[in-house]
This record gives sequence, structure tokens and C-alpha cells, in this order.
Amino acid sequence: MTSPNPEGCRSELVVRATTSIDAVPASEWDACANPPMTAEPAADALTAHDPQNPFVSHAFLRACEVSGSATARAGWGPAHLLVEEAGRLVAAAPCYVKTNSQGEYVFDHGWADAYLRAGGRYYPKLQVSVPFTPVNGPRLLVRPGGDEARARGTLIAGLKALRAQVGASSVHITFLPKDDWEELGVHGFLQRTGQQFHWANEGYCSFDDFLAALSSRKRKTIRRERRDALTRDICVEWITGKDITEAHWDAFWAFYQDTGSRKWGRPYLTRRFFSEVGASMAERVLLVMAKRNKRYVAGAINFIGANALYGRNWGCVEDHPFLHFEVCYYQAIEFAITRKLARVEAGAQGEHKLMRGYRPVTTYSAHDIADAGLRRAIEAYLRQERSHIAAANEDLETLTPFRRGARTDEEQDA
Repeated sequence: MTSPNPEGCRSELVVRATTSIDAVPASEWDACANPPMTAEPAADALTAHDPQNPFVSHAFLRACEVSGSATARAGWGPAHLLVEEAGRLVAAAPCYVKTNSQGEYVFDHGWADAYLRAGGRYYPKLQVSVPFTPVNGPRLLVRPGGDEARARGTLIAGLKALRAQVGASSVHITFLPKDDWEELGVHGFLQRTGQQFHWANEGYCSFDDFLAALSSRKRKTIRRERRDALTRDICVEWITGKDITEAHWDAFWAFYQDTGSRKWGRPYLTRRFFSEVGASMAERVLLVMAKRNKRYVAGAINFIGANALYGRNWGCVEDHPFLHFEVCYYQAIEFAITRKLARVEAGAQGEHKLMRGYRPVTTYSAHDIADAGLRRAIEAYLRQERSHIAAANEDLETLTPFRRGARTDEEQDA
């Protein structure tokens, strides 16, 4: 595919898809995926752009593929879209031909079932996202410094062309920035919103500083949960970088297997995936591991961005009260404060995070639907869903545990 160039005054843009991230030099991909920031970050810690999002990096996507986690056999056939100018990569999108809707976290099973009942074929579809990762980040990856608008427009047109070429029913771009979501709406994509809970670092110097911002009752609850979680001789370790060993990955794999089998029957990630990220991006990995009697009994894996900590997977081989909250939420907050990170994104769903200092935020996805009838039905559904999400987030914001300033701490303790 090529981009039209009627004026003849600019280099032709060539659009192609590749079935392997290894076909793209890491330096070229990352120049589009994680270029240096050219502007100041947003003042709001919950919406600040992360200039080093680990999940769209070449290393992470490669780990998904070479480990056998994101492959055609697993329903994730790589079809990364590339836009090149004079042999140089100027834009890209992490794209997959999907034959199911597993591991996406923006649920469209109902759409697929309705289309099947109407006589249509929903799969294959194109998914522009990071496999098994409900984390916000760039999806239309454009190298800065050139004609960025042209490159982005060519990438969007290329996704529609690829949909037609592979006979897909639709294109789904999930967990993308709001600005790109709005631009895709102009290009005819249907707009969807969702909900997550993130923690914002308001310049805290310690966990106690964070607790001081909460109401007295909530502060006492969190202190009690932390105390109860670490009884029974349990201690917690932070392990990152070169300190992560295969023994740590073996322990975490056991945790991950346990959680996966209980939640959805089959874990998405293979054991090799964890070794791959350990080998290629260990400095961007944080393992929070709980140990009892010299044996690891629970843990969570997090990825470290330039200004955010991303909680991903958790598991345990022993159940202890409040240990999940301690390992996944409170330890993540402490690490973010220590590293002066702007926020913690603790994964999909979970209103229970609200009472632990995490605030409701809106997530965004965009959908290109080929069939006109299916598109009309989805458009009507999304209109109602967006309204519901907006109202829910507004209501939930009033339920956060932060002090309102109406009474002093002494009055609240009375």
C-alpha cells in the first residue's frame, strides 16, 4: 500500500504489515513508540503522558511473541502496521489479527454473539493494542520531527485498508490517549469509554503523607489492613533490575498459574514470557514479593514507566488477610512515592481500589465496524454506555477517602 502523493513534492509513504516484531529494528520501532518528550507533562498526575510507556516498547511486544504468548495459535496473529518514508519508519501500530476476544479487557463478546445470530462473521477482527495488558498508552505511534499529521492519517487509513485486505469485520483500538480517541472519531471510528482506578501522587514524601490526606476513619482502616497483612512473620521485598533471578520468576510463575486457573481457566502468558522481560527490560520491572518462613508465598509484577508504575499480575500460594491489598496497592504506592512517580495504574476494574486511595478515571477505545447494520446497533449502545460511565465516575469521585476539609483531624477522631 502507498499513500497518494498528487503534488509530487513529498516522499511517498509506504504502508505495509509485518507478522513479526523482529522484522522491525528495535531502534526504529522505539523511535516511534517512546520518543523523547517535547513538551511539559500535564499538570494532572492522573492524565500526564508517560514518555516511556514500557508496554509499546519493542522489548515488551517481542517478549509476547517469542514466548508463544501472542501468536496466531493463541488467537493473536501479529500484523503490525508500518508506515515508511524513504526506507525510514515514521509511524507504526501494534496490530493483531484476532480470532477470539480473549485478553483484551474491552469486552465485545456481546457484539460478536449478536452479529453471529444475525448471520454475520465477527472473526477475524483487527486489534490494535498490547496483548493481555489493560494499560493506557499510545497506539498510533508516530516518530516526531516530520509531517506527523500526514503519517498519523496514513496509519489510520492503513488500518482500514488492512481490515478490508484480511477480511476482518472491524478494527478495535483500545486503551488509547483521549486526544487520539477524539481524532479517530473524526475519522469515523465509534467511540467507547471505560473505567479504571488510578492513584495520583500529589507530591507526597512518604506513605504517611498520603495517609494524612485521607479521612481519619479511612486512614485507620488502611493502617489496620497493612498491620494485619504483615503478621504471621510475612515480610515484603522489592526486586528489580539485575537482582531479579530465574528463581524469582519460578516463584512468580507459580503465583500467576494459581490466579489464572482460578479466574479464567488458562493463564495467557507463558513461563518463557517472564524470562524474556527479565532478560530484555529488567530495569523496567518491579517484583513485589511476600515471603513467609524463607519461602515466597505471594507476589505482584509491575512495570516502571517514566512517570507511572503499572501494576499487572498478582498471585499467591497461601491466602492471608489483606495481603493482596498490601502487595498490589500499598506497596505500589510506596514505590511510586520513593521513585517520585506521578501515578499508579493498578489494572482493570475493581471498585474496591477506591477506598484505598485510587480514583476513578476514564479509559478510551475506538472501533471501526465494516457492516452498516452492526455499526448502527453498536453506535446506539455506545452512546448510552458513555453516558453511564461518565455518571458513574462522577458519583464515585464523591466517595473517595480523601478529606474534604470540613473538619479537623481531631474532630474526626472524636
